[in-house]
Amino acid sequence: MPTRYGPSQPDRVRTSATSGVLSERVLNKVPEVTIWFWIIKILCTTVGESAADYLNYNLNWGLTKTSVFAGVLFCIVLAWQLALRRYVAGVYWATVVLVSVFGTLVTDNLTDNLGVPLEASTIVFSVLLGLVFIAWYAREGTLSIHSIYTRRRELFYWLAILFTFALGTATGDLVSEGLGVGYFRTGVLCLLVIGAVTLAWRLGLNAVLAFWIAYILTRPLGASLGDFLAQPISNGGLGLGVTVTSAIFLTLILLTIIFLSIRKPDVIAVPSDPQRLAELDEPETAPRHHLQSRRSALIQTIVVVALFIVVGGGFYAIRTSQLNAQAQAATAATPGQEATGGTETTVSPSPLGDLSVFIVISQDTLSLLNQGRQAEATTRITDLESAWDSAAAILKRRNPDEWTAVDTKIDRVLRELRSTSPDAEKEKAALRDLLQQMGGPPGASLG
Repeated sequence: MPTRYGPSQPDRVRTSATSGVLSERVLNKVPEVTIWFWIIKILCTTVGESAADYLNYNLNWGLTKTSVFAGVLFCIVLAWQLALRRYVAGVYWATVVLVSVFGTLVTDNLTDNLGVPLEASTIVFSVLLGLVFIAWYAREGTLSIHSIYTRRRELFYWLAILFTFALGTATGDLVSEGLGVGYFRTGVLCLLVIGAVTLAWRLGLNAVLAFWIAYILTRPLGASLGDFLAQPISNGGLGLGVTVTSAIFLTLILLTIIFLSIRKPDVIAVPSDPQRLAELDEPETAPRHHLQSRRSALIQTIVVVALFIVVGGGFYAIRTSQLNAQAQAATAATPGQEATGGTETTVSPSPLGDLSVFIVISQDTLSLLNQGRQAEATTRITDLESAWDSAAAILKRRNPDEWTAVDTKIDRVLRELRSTSPDAEKEKAALRDLLQQMGGPPGASLG
């Protein structure tokens, strides 16, 4: 049995490749896949999501500035990870957190800034991830994460990780927002699929294939978990808020990393014997069933990908048809008097239909600001975000351009209200601008 490298052992080993050329290898740079791996991966995903929101909204940086900052920080930490000669839990998982943030922001920028549909992002990132795997296997002859002990393999590994987060973001947002399934139910759906993949792995599904499917799906699962914990109780969450949720998850990550650093249950030892190194590359390819294993893995991959395309495509078609029918059946808002809480609100028609619910929340928030009740206004605006996200799937189908215009102004309102240094006048101006876009009362009557 291979033994783990101890502190006194060399950071590098030199082995003879099958071609007879000496190659220099570094110790395995990634952790063993244990229960600890999946726990901390989900925690990192959730923190990555909330960290991006904190920079974007609470610090009011906006999506572009947040993306640049996250990209630069990710490159710095990745360079640190690549420079190491062994797996270091703290550095590795810091890289995962940052690749989670950056991968998420790549998709968000394509969607929000460039207007790329989530359907297109999902397809493109799926293809790119597939090409990475093909190039990785063609060059290295293995996709095993138990053999990440060369610089090239590690670069392939992190490129694949980046695309899994971008793909996970696009897929999760498409299902939860684009198809109106919601974050919580999307998380439950991901959990069920991961469970099915785990069972299939137990029954003989290729381990590499099962690993990467689960890795992709843990991204929307982690985002759904964070959303559930942070959302107010009135919206079906636990009401912990983004800050408290992030603090809890960061603490759990830190404690887990300390445990892993001390006990090292996730360290993969790399043997110095050439024959054992070859077995580590492809542990399932002993001579007596080498061809059968490769053929089986290829067949399984084709079947699983086809299954995802058929089932996912069928669900998309059915759900899209339902949403289109609902959008067509919805009637446009009728100008007139909307009674709300004993007051009357003049509402103008919108291309999106009846937006009175969103207008009322925006007016309530503005009224609270006019009374100097900043904390209550910040809490109230969360209702707008939740209601808007829940209705987005249908509203966007009524008039995509108008939906984008309103959505952009809602993002501005959220940034102003959640800023760590709120400016009352900017908050009010953003709300007036939003109300005007939605066809609410004239700005002059809003105080």
